[in-house]
Amino acid sequence: MAETRIVLQLCETIDPGDIATYVKRDGFQALTKARAMGPEAVIAEIKASGLKGRGGAGFPCGAKWELARSTPRDEKFVICNADEGEVGTFKDRYIIQHDPFSLIEGIGIAAHAIGARKAYIYLRGEYHYLLDGLKGAIDQATSKGLLGLTIEIREGAGAYICGEESALMNSIEGKRGEARFRPPFPPESGLFGSPTIINNVETLMNIPRIIAKGAAWFSRIGTAKSTGTKVFSVSGDVERPGVYELAMGSRLAELLELAGAKDVKLVQIGGATGGIVPASMINTPLSYETVLGSGAVTVMNVSRDVIDFVYRSMEFLNEESCGECTPCREGTEVMVDILDRLTRGEGAEEDIKVLEELSRVMMDSSLCGLGQAAPIPVLDTLKYFRNDYENRIKQSVFLRTLR
Repeated sequence: MAETRIVLQLCETIDPGDIATYVKRDGFQALTKARAMGPEAVIAEIKASGLKGRGGAGFPCGAKWELARSTPRDEKFVICNADEGEVGTFKDRYIIQHDPFSLIEGIGIAAHAIGARKAYIYLRGEYHYLLDGLKGAIDQATSKGLLGLTIEIREGAGAYICGEESALMNSIEGKRGEARFRPPFPPESGLFGSPTIINNVETLMNIPRIIAKGAAWFSRIGTAKSTGTKVFSVSGDVERPGVYELAMGSRLAELLELAGAKDVKLVQIGGATGGIVPASMINTPLSYETVLGSGAVTVMNVSRDVIDFVYRSMEFLNEESCGECTPCREGTEVMVDILDRLTRGEGAEEDIKVLEELSRVMMDSSLCGLGQAAPIPVLDTLKYFRNDYENRIKQSVFLRTLR
């Protein structure tokens, strides 16, 4: 199985510290073409490509841009979400290290399309070591007159919640990183109350390729509803952990083969809140119609304990909850308590029912994506590995009868 490289095509082929090597590979020609096309034509091209946001939600990129463009305000912003706080995700780090210029060009095209004169890159706090290289790339593009806008880098403080777009905007504004009530949505009223588009690193990396080669070329790759490619960060019980790019619709088994996975028990796709795929379903296509998320792929072999894995995931989510809404703040706490008891062999017969009911409440009533998605690993493992839970509870009940 070979990779299909669109986003990663220049990684490790150009010098990330020298813009001349990027320009030599037709760098910034897409931005020049976009300016000649005009904003409306650029947006139409992105819409025709079928490109969806690669951060996990999968919202159509062109529709977001169109709304921001049509909202009548003098000041508008583009934000590149390079927070990448999702567990098991490291693709954006790889991209910024090896091809910052494509990212900068993508930001430039996005700003041109919506009429923004300023952009922000929100960089994960743990990626501070990438700051100088990224600044250097921006400075080179600016000094050569290639950009036509100001790009400012803001560093996060390590809060998982700031990967959520409204909490990210609060952080840039100097406020506590908490989710906002919506509507209004960012393309109408976002950063400092102005129309704002927020795209993650991978999404913006696709933009110069689409403008350069056309929407028809891009839409022929992948599936009808999930066009293009997806970049995956693969880790866990694999021989070759790393970053891989495959056409949308490729089978999970193909990705696992590239990474050298053996004796697979389950795969979590999409980070701490991602869906669980058991070994019996590793031929599942990777697309928005099935399972995808942020692109984090964590492989666990048959030696792993399912309940311990879910417990550790929920511990993380509980710790990273901003605490603003009750369903997430209290729900994750209760789930941690139940899963902790299960791992210690102190489970009760009603635990499964409580986990299922609590999951539904959290998904229906939490304010942001963290609380809404936190129960997914619980529900998926209950669906595919219910015997593990039931056997653990039966063992606990039996041991209590012997005391």
